Order: sequence, then structure tokens, then C-alpha cells
Amino acid sequence: MAAQSPQPQPLSRRAELLAGMRGQLPLLLGVAPFGMAYGAYAIESGLSGELTQAMSAIVFGGASQFVGVQLIASGVPGAMIVLATLLVNLRHLLYSASLAPQVDHLNRRWRWLLAYLLTDEAYAVSMSRLSRDNESPHRHWFVLGAGVALWATWQMTTSLGILLGAALPDSWSLDFALPLTFLALLMPVLTSRPAFGAAAAAGLVAVIGFDWPYGIALVVAIGAGLLAGVALDRALPGERRRELI
Repeated sequence: MAAQSPQPQPLSRRAELLAGMRGQLPLLLGVAPFGMAYGAYAIESGLSGELTQAMSAIVFGGASQFVGVQLIASGVPGAMIVLATLLVNLRHLLYSASLAPQVDHLNRRWRWLLAYLLTDEAYAVSMSRLSRDNESPHRHWFVLGAGVALWATWQMTTSLGILLGAALPDSWSLDFALPLTFLALLMPVLTSRPAFGAAAAAGLVAVIGFDWPYGIALVVAIGAGLLAGVALDRALPGERRRELI
């Protein structure tokens, strides 16, 4: 009888943490200019440096921070600002629901920490890792590493944007980098008709609703993508479902 090959040993906490940080590095190239653009935009809109940095530390959500700054500068009542930022960040509920089975064994402090660090980029990198191996007892350290790398970069680049402020020329167009980053995340997962249909529906609604107030188009686009993906998954037979074209 042939000897069975030994099972690979799970990574240590430190190894998982460092792997999460490394996994986040390519995405930080898009996050960094976005953070600088936010810091500069907030200062140009009349916010103090302290408030600008505090939003990055407390809210920790790029799109919702831009919306919040715009509404603050426009003199919108505080309740409307909170509601608008909550609407923009509703997608995090979907991320949490997807990630919950992977972390439900952790204590409350761990879950709260990972929930605070959960963002689009951290979720994408973490789920890519967890889908490959969900048996490692230390896999949540990978999620922590990805979140910490992103958090630290966001805080530092916000500070740079605050310091540079209006010195950043408009010709730099720093805000282009983040959409390119998300396109890089999206393309590898478009491997089936339901996935492609979900992305197409969400993208179409996001473009149509670009000028809708309070970032509501983002929430509607998420719903449209979910409905399109589920509808195609149920309507197509197994073989055609797995095909992209």
C-alpha cells in the first residue's frame, strides 16, 4: 500500500497575519491616492484637519467619507449626513453575512475588531483566502492582517492629503486609481453567466444613477446585481450556468 502524503501543517498566527498584509499590498496602490484625494478634498471643503482625520479613523469608508464631506460642506442636517453615509455603507452588511460563517467561532471582541476593519478590499482579499482553505484554526489572522494593512494605509494617506491640501494639482486626478483597483478585483471572478450578469446589472444601474443623491445608486446597484445573479443562476441549466459566453 502506498504511503499517504502528509497533510500540510496550518500556518501560524504570525504567518497568517503577514500573508494577509501581503495579499493587500497590490490593492494599496489604488487605495493610497484615493486616501490622499479624500484628505485634500476635505480640507478644500472647509473641514479641519482634526475632523478630516477623525472621519478616516471612525468611519473608515472612502465612498461614505466623500459623501459625508460633501454634505457637511453643504450644511445638510446631521441626521441626514448619518443616514446618507449609512446607505452608502449598506453593502458592508452583505460582506458581513458572507464572512460570518468563517468567524462565528470567535469571541465577541474578535468579531467586533474584524467588523470595524471590514472594507471592500479587505473583504475581497480575505474571501479569496478563505475559499481556498477554511480549516486553518488561525485563518482569522489573515483577515486581521488584510484589514490592518488597509487601515494603516488609509490613515497615513489621509494625513498626507491633509498636509498637501490644495498643493495637489487637479491634473493628477487621483480618484481614478480606486475604480481601476476594483476592476482588477472584478475580472478574475467573472467566470460564469450569473456572475457576469450580476456585474453587468450592477454596473448599469450605478452608471444610470450616478447623479442620484446621497449615494443611493450604490445600494440600488447592489440589489440589482443580486437579483440578476440569482435569476440567471436559477434560470440557466448547469452547463450553461458555468459558461461565460
